[in-house]
Amino acid sequence: MRDKRWLMLLIAALVVVADRLSKIWVVQHIKMGAAITVWPKVFRITHVLNSGAAFSMFEGAKHPEMVRNTLIGFSVLAVVVVLVMIWRMGPRLSATSVALALIMGGAIGNMYDRIKLHYVVDFLEVHIYHYHWPDFNVADSAIVVGACLLLLEMLKPQRSH
Repeated sequence: MRDKRWLMLLIAALVVVADRLSKIWVVQHIKMGAAITVWPKVFRITHVLNSGAAFSMFEGAKHPEMVRNTLIGFSVLAVVVVLVMIWRMGPRLSATSVALALIMGGAIGNMYDRIKLHYVVDFLEVHIYHYHWPDFNVADSAIVVGACLLLLEMLKPQRSH
């Protein structure tokens, strides 16, 4: 059996590249705070900065550098843990290993922003009826899709051997 772990690293790298390219496009084409309506009352591409965590938690914290450094530290830890998990899963391809690769790529994408820019560029804005989802990005999407895949794998009935 050929070792497929390289494929997990490729998936993570593709997430990072897609995240970087999409954020660069947004920064170059959409003014801060402006938006392009894609689907009226449902979906817009925006340009916002998030110095906090997911869903803008800790935004405007009393000690923003401490929040930033904590989030960077957490991201580094998450990437290392996920990398070890991918390695331990062995050479075969599975939904779990793909999920971990998506999570790792997303964590690296947002960590890059926090280290280089001191904030994360968010640009996907979704409204569902009267609910406004906090703006997010490609890295966030990869993390959520990866987490959902992991959840589905955990809920899947196990075959008895």
